[in-house]
Amino acid sequence: MTNSTAERSVDMLLRDADRAQRAGDRASATAAFEAILSRKPDHPVALNAVGMAALGRDDRRAATYFTRAAAADPTAAPLWMNLASAHRGLGDADAERAALERALALDQRNLMANVRIAELFERTADMSAAAFRWGGVATVIQAMPDRPPALDQLLARATDRIAVLSQALSDDVDTAMQPLRTAAAAGQQARFDACIDAMLGRRRIYAPAPHGLHFPFLPADEFFARDHFDWLAQLEAATPAILAELQTLLADTAPDFTPYVTMMPGTPPNLWSALDHSADWSVQYLWRYGVRNDQLCARCPQTAAVLDSLPLADIPGRAPTAFFSILKPGTHLPPHTGVSNIRSIVHLPLIVPDRCAFRVGGETREWRVGEAFVFDDTIEHEAWNNSDSIRAVLIIDVWNPYLSEVERTMLRHLFGALGTRLGDNGQIVD
Repeated sequence: MTNSTAERSVDMLLRDADRAQRAGDRASATAAFEAILSRKPDHPVALNAVGMAALGRDDRRAATYFTRAAAADPTAAPLWMNLASAHRGLGDADAERAALERALALDQRNLMANVRIAELFERTADMSAAAFRWGGVATVIQAMPDRPPALDQLLARATDRIAVLSQALSDDVDTAMQPLRTAAAAGQQARFDACIDAMLGRRRIYAPAPHGLHFPFLPADEFFARDHFDWLAQLEAATPAILAELQTLLADTAPDFTPYVTMMPGTPPNLWSALDHSADWSVQYLWRYGVRNDQLCARCPQTAAVLDSLPLADIPGRAPTAFFSILKPGTHLPPHTGVSNIRSIVHLPLIVPDRCAFRVGGETREWRVGEAFVFDDTIEHEAWNNSDSIRAVLIIDVWNPYLSEVERTMLRHLFGALGTRLGDNGQIVD
């Protein structure tokens, strides 16, 4: 039989198989495909059809046909998907994975290949890989510009599996690390915890983003460890006296609190526009840019005495700054960063109703009256008062604890030499 005759014979058999399939006559269709293979053993369509007829009944035979079909046409992803189905029926996870990876090598956006390999990793208890692949499923679906509504259910399933698998992985890690965490002193595991939380997707790592002077190579602590500041207990012990003086100021019939945000006319709209010249966030300065407010300090002598006893940041014309900060009910200070990481910001909470909180980077804390903390305000932070009464905090500038005394001396000299030629860049702290 000549090649042309053989080709015509194969074409006729393909038409016969197609008619039989459309008529629901599987036996005749399979017979036609087997007849094609007797003439052309490497015909991928016939090999695939005969394999599909065997799938579920004789998966080993099906796998043989699909293997031959994929070898004949290795760029056809459906053939690799069918081969994966046969290996799944045989319980051969390694071969199933290899076939699915061949399909994904042809197209990483192959939705069903991503679903199938995610399911495979779950069956083989590779939870990290399963979560990653379900993430791929979600990404593929979300990237579809006009996805059919039927895929919303699959997206919901993928999202649920990601959450469940991520939580299982988190629980396994927490269980494995618990003996070491129990043995570690308080605060010693904070950086490790942040590392693990970032790895597991439980938090973000925030880098310092000062909009003024950036002193390089300083550790980027969100909240500094207390042992950097041996005077915090002294400050906290003065809380009752400082609070009493603040309450006197608040009781004044004409209090001198002024809006913290005061932008120049014509300033373009920005994240502070809603608070511009607003009493929702108001302050009274005991120190501002290195200048002491003698009048207010005379009205708050015990607060002033405490400040005088502390190692505040001291740069002529620049620091320290110390003030009472009032947030009215319903006020939210948006996420923002400060001017320079050469300083640290101290909060001494004085009046703290419920539903108030403060976030620095990936950690959120509630203020507690009399419990001071120190943070790096060049890391994104925000504050809110969702209560029905005011929140009041004493805020103080101190040096970044990682600066050496030599570096502090150099910074004092630098700013002294620059004078007013280096702008303040609009100091924003809260």
